[in-house]
Amino acid sequence: MLSEILIEKLLEQRDFYLNTLKHLDFELVMDPSEKEIQNIKNLQTSTIEQLKKIEQELAFLSSKKSY
Repeated sequence: MLSEILIEKLLEQRDFYLNTLKHLDFELVMDPSEKEIQNIKNLQTSTIEQLKKIEQELAFLSSKKSY
């Protein structure tokens, strides 16, 4: 039961980060300055790192649930 709640929260976080990446991609299309491009790239990198952590946690919780 608790793991199901954790999985649901992690999925919500994952969706938030995926949406953030979409917005960052859109920002790159809006003719940003070089400094803005670097900031966006840094944000994309950190967002992807967070997504990887969430995916690992989801995989761990899913594997525990199958026992």
